[in-house]
Amino acid sequence: MLGICRGRRKFLAASLTVLFVPAITWIYLFAGSFEDGKPVSLSPLESQPHSPRYTASSQRERESLELRMREVEEENRVLRKQLSLAQSRGPAHHRGNHSKTYSMEEGTGDSESLRAGIVAGNSSECGQQPAVEKCETIHVAIVCAGYNASRDVVTLVKSVLFHRRNPLHFHLIADAIAKQILATLFQTWMVPAVRIDFYDADELKSEVSWIPNKHYSGIYGLMKLVLTKTLPSNLERVIVLDTDITFATDIAELWAVFHKFKGQQVLGLVENQSDWYLGNLWKNHRPWPALGRGYNTGVILLLLDKLRKMKWEQMWRLTAERELMSMLSTSLADQDIFNAVIKQNPFLVYQLPCFWNVQLSDHTRSEQCYRDVSDLKVIHWNSPKKLRVKNKHVEFFRNLYLTFLEYDGNLLRRELFGCPSEADVNSENLQKQLSELDEDDLCYEFRRERFTVHRTHLYFLHYEYEPAADNTDVTLVAQLSMDRLQMLEAICKHWEGPISLALYLSDAEAQQFLRYAQGSEVLMSRHNVGYHIVYKEGQFYPVNLLRNVAMKHISTPYMFLSDIDFLPMYGLYEYLRKSVIQLDLANTKKALIVPAFETLRYRLSFPKSKAELLSMLDMGTLFTFRYHVWTKGHAPTNFAKWRTATTPYRVEWEADFEPYVVVRKDCPEYDRRFVGFGWNKVAHIMELDAQEYEFTVLPNAYMIHMPHAPSFDITKFRSNKQYRICLKTLKEEFQQDMSRHYGFAALKYLTAENNS
Repeated sequence: MLGICRGRRKFLAASLTVLFVPAITWIYLFAGSFEDGKPVSLSPLESQPHSPRYTASSQRERESLELRMREVEEENRVLRKQLSLAQSRGPAHHRGNHSKTYSMEEGTGDSESLRAGIVAGNSSECGQQPAVEKCETIHVAIVCAGYNASRDVVTLVKSVLFHRRNPLHFHLIADAIAKQILATLFQTWMVPAVRIDFYDADELKSEVSWIPNKHYSGIYGLMKLVLTKTLPSNLERVIVLDTDITFATDIAELWAVFHKFKGQQVLGLVENQSDWYLGNLWKNHRPWPALGRGYNTGVILLLLDKLRKMKWEQMWRLTAERELMSMLSTSLADQDIFNAVIKQNPFLVYQLPCFWNVQLSDHTRSEQCYRDVSDLKVIHWNSPKKLRVKNKHVEFFRNLYLTFLEYDGNLLRRELFGCPSEADVNSENLQKQLSELDEDDLCYEFRRERFTVHRTHLYFLHYEYEPAADNTDVTLVAQLSMDRLQMLEAICKHWEGPISLALYLSDAEAQQFLRYAQGSEVLMSRHNVGYHIVYKEGQFYPVNLLRNVAMKHISTPYMFLSDIDFLPMYGLYEYLRKSVIQLDLANTKKALIVPAFETLRYRLSFPKSKAELLSMLDMGTLFTFRYHVWTKGHAPTNFAKWRTATTPYRVEWEADFEPYVVVRKDCPEYDRRFVGFGWNKVAHIMELDAQEYEFTVLPNAYMIHMPHAPSFDITKFRSNKQYRICLKTLKEEFQQDMSRHYGFAALKYLTAENNS
């Protein structure tokens, strides 16, 4: 409606101009021919030099008026032409009245005299208002490699999603690590009107590996040069962003700038805000050639179709080869080569206003890009120091960045009303499953949790693992929330092998964990620990989902299914590897039981041997696990036999049995219907038994549960009757499912439950 009103106002203004400007002009000229109430003749015959009315000034005035009259007539002719065109395009205004129009502020920043031609080319025609259609897809390309860059991309994407009003298509040039992390993240994020495509960065290495690069971004810092070749041939334009970018406005405003490109302009860039390319930072400083201050490539607008026609690939390669003969290597990766090309071909660049890339490295002129908060569009942390950079307003910028860093990503799953979304099979299946649930069911929230998709960020920290040559390696698997974070260092000291942990955290808590881990010498010295963040959603602790996430992402053939509250005995890792060989776990369905004990003391002198542990049992310092409150959970382990056992022994499944076991990585997952407290491990052990796993107790292995405050979920279980009723209902439904799946063999579970 707003667009229609503006169109009518323009039409009316043009009509009035055509009608009244000539009349006003002639009235003005006619009035000017009277002096003292008498007509003044404009005829040169009547105005002789000897006449007192004739002066040089009046002659110049008459000539000026005649010139102005001719100009007005010419303007009228142009206006009539525009008016007729507007009338002929009238219906088009109605077809396009759903588009959103962004008025782009013009500005090219400070420029040296040698940039005059470019600046002149950047000025737009008066009144030009490039438009971005409401449902037009905006394409964004990002090069991302490794664990740290994957975290940075999430913050960048959050800032874009927060402001966006258009569908987005992200083109991620990623290595294998980043692809695994980000593919899982976006698949579980399920943001409407967002499409993700991945391009193998490792396949592109050969395209740029011949260029020596000193920049900390390494070989991946050169890959923006080959985007014309990498991205789909039918993609005409794309916004290219570094991972250390934060948006403070709708990205559609930047996309609209493409409409301002003229002639051969194919690159949209902001001037570099440091003195790097001026070559005066230190003695003998010799940067790559650039136009004046050069341009920063943290934000690039690429007209891909025109670049391909210009043979961009050949252009940058020839330039790089020529300059490398004297420069030997790049210092700022792709930015050096982009600037060298622009130096030779200045007509290629459209200079963006500097608020589209406010560069926060040390000693920049970024403060000249803004006078007020409303001026900020894009913030670029382009210093290796990142948030520790020196800047007059760094606290403000840091707080803005931290806002998106800790922002709840679940809130960004909002629909774009009026824009059709591509059919998402996962989303449709989820909606179908949820629609089949009875919302009046008192256990509805329990049932719903089974289908909730939790946003998941795999390998939140750097991870390295070298497979064992003998193929006997074992990963410790556990899950935790923020209140168990203090157990991590102790577990790492007790278990030297690989660990896979699923952490149930909010976005803000994930950043607290990151700071905690980075400040811990113990955790930072361990690279074989995989930390997988499962973001909070819903009212229950999804314990079995967390276990499944941790199990799914192990790199070893075997896993030790533990809990975060337990400390394994010193040397358990090596003992389990030997047991795997001894008991032929590779070729048999066995579950090796590690006997569980507990202490009620917060300070414990941890037993260094089985003999020492037995002594502490006799003294009452240690107990068999849950001896006082839930003996059935571990009674089948047969602790009396274990005291004197020297060889592994087999035990039979009994009702409510929930030992901690070592199994092959192909064992069944935990059942997701069990959340919070109760039956989450019991159901899993029952299914192992149904699949004919043999339970074998290890005679020289043990683990000890450390005391802690009761969890929120066990408190709810104890205080909420409906919670206990729902848990009982879920248990019965699980047993019925077991009977349907495993047939006659599963009937014993119903009988055992009734007799217990």
